[in-house]
Amino acid sequence: MNEIAPTALIVVAHHRSDSLTAAVAERAAKRLELNGYRVDLLDLHAEGFDPRNSVADEPDYGDRDKRYTEEVHRHIARVHAADLIVPVFPVWWFGLPALLKGWFDRVWNYGLAYGRRQSPMAGKRMLWLALAGLTEDDPNSELTLTLLETLRRGISEYCDIPDTRTAALFDSEGQQLTGAERDRHYRELFARADAAIDAAMA
Repeated sequence: MNEIAPTALIVVAHHRSDSLTAAVAERAAKRLELNGYRVDLLDLHAEGFDPRNSVADEPDYGDRDKRYTEEVHRHIARVHAADLIVPVFPVWWFGLPALLKGWFDRVWNYGLAYGRRQSPMAGKRMLWLALAGLTEDDPNSELTLTLLETLRRGISEYCDIPDTRTAALFDSEGQQLTGAERDRHYRELFARADAAIDAAMA
């Protein structure tokens, strides 16, 4: 009897298809597929996801079975189907891009991702994969690490996903690098992304 392949949901939050964020996400998808995963690549911008909240998608803490908009239910179905969830995103102003923040605000909603005795998120794993333009030795790099710790505890663990890892790809812009040095820099960056994916699969 064949085993069912695990599913990885990769959530991409960038408006450009030729961005480094998109390239890291595509590389992660290929690596997961090579390791037997079925990959659901969710490009929020390409799919036209609306990050703006509305009254229809406000949680009603007196009704955990509230029916939200169809867009929210389509997206949470993809979350529920995943064994491993990997948001891939740039760090802007030491926070999430509005597109990704809105996805969590609307989709990871009361009764859908939290608020039930038997969590629909139990048994899942997560990897937060962040691309930061500043270098790792920048005095403000700790703010990126603080962001990732906040996401791990405030979203993943709050939604009953304790098996969560984070990875920051610093100096993602490779400023002032040229030629072979720049190529080497990005090979090392991709290698760090590969290592994070491998750790998440372990």
